[in-house]
Amino acid sequence: MSFMSWIDARYPATKVWNEHLAKYYAPKNFNFWYFFGSLAMFILVLQIVTGLWLATFYKPSAEEAFASVEFIMRDVEYGWLLRYLHSTGSSAFFILVYLHMFRGLMYGSFREPRELLWIIGVVIYVVMMATAFMGYLLPWGQMSYWGAQVIVNLFAAVPFGLGEPLSLWIRGDYVVSDATLNRFFALHFLLPFVLVGLVFVHIVALHKVGSNNPDGIEIKNDKDENGIPKDGIPFHPYYSVKDTFGIGVFLIFFLGVVFFWPDVGGLFLEPPNFEPANPLKTPEHIAPVWYFTPFYAMLRAVPNIMNSQFPGVVVMFAGILIFFLLPWLDRSPVKSIRYKGNLFKWALGIFVVSFIVLSWLGLQANTPMNTLMSQIFTTLYFAFFLLMPIYSKLDKTKPVPERVTK
Repeated sequence: MSFMSWIDARYPATKVWNEHLAKYYAPKNFNFWYFFGSLAMFILVLQIVTGLWLATFYKPSAEEAFASVEFIMRDVEYGWLLRYLHSTGSSAFFILVYLHMFRGLMYGSFREPRELLWIIGVVIYVVMMATAFMGYLLPWGQMSYWGAQVIVNLFAAVPFGLGEPLSLWIRGDYVVSDATLNRFFALHFLLPFVLVGLVFVHIVALHKVGSNNPDGIEIKNDKDENGIPKDGIPFHPYYSVKDTFGIGVFLIFFLGVVFFWPDVGGLFLEPPNFEPANPLKTPEHIAPVWYFTPFYAMLRAVPNIMNSQFPGVVVMFAGILIFFLLPWLDRSPVKSIRYKGNLFKWALGIFVVSFIVLSWLGLQANTPMNTLMSQIFTTLYFAFFLLMPIYSKLDKTKPVPERVTK
């Protein structure tokens, strides 16, 4: 009996390999946009490995946290590299996931039969945001401390007497303090493993319904006499080699940032965060890290009603949670942007511009002009979703071919 036969008799290793790699048939017309899912998985592994290593030196204490980060940067062998890999990896993770989600919007990857797949993906995105927010406090620098202070205090805006107890429960104290740092460190350590579980469920769901493609054609509906999709090719070796090449190209740019521009002009690592947290000294301008700024701009776009921030908090969270509804908003008879008309293309273009402008506005000071712009682009952002049942139905579509194209 061979070694693999011995393993297979006790664990379905070959069966799993065949079902999810060697004999998993993916559409043969994947393009550039299909790199980002595998790249995001690669970055998730990198974040866990570097995070575990950093945790062995980090001190989750208000008195020692900042000094422990400095110790990692200055005295731990290659500690600076581990820290920059982790901080750059956090931003890279969001960039890749945003591009992955944009590909889903373009090609209709949220449409039937992939509604559950899309919902699991949005849950991954929400858990990512929670993980990143809790990690944002850990350096215990000025921007970490005050940014967390602002965001946690938003929960105090919840009405009916629930806000203050809720914010107190999240902080563990009346202000962001040692208790907050300890619980955020524990959750920041735990949630990446929750992400791994969600990614596993995401992949299982993907392989159940099959991968979408730029044409939006279901290749499982057209099989040969052996039950193999006519427009499919085995994921391994074809796409495993492609993804490996993609990781190599990505690493050139990623490591270029790590070694030569790790702060990216203050976007990835803000200058105030190189100062220890000081509760008595408020930074001139407090803004969250860049991947939260679109939703922070939405929060500031909504004026306080009866001296309450709660309407803004609702809009901010709605900007994230509305993605869950997407599978039921698109009424177009076709899935892919290749065969949709100009109405959808214009709507998607305006949505992307709105998201980018809101990202920039969230980094700027809260002036009357910036508030007005935030209100305009927040309206355009939500219009993409709320008007989708109308413009997707009115859109003039092209006939979809029977077989996938290049």
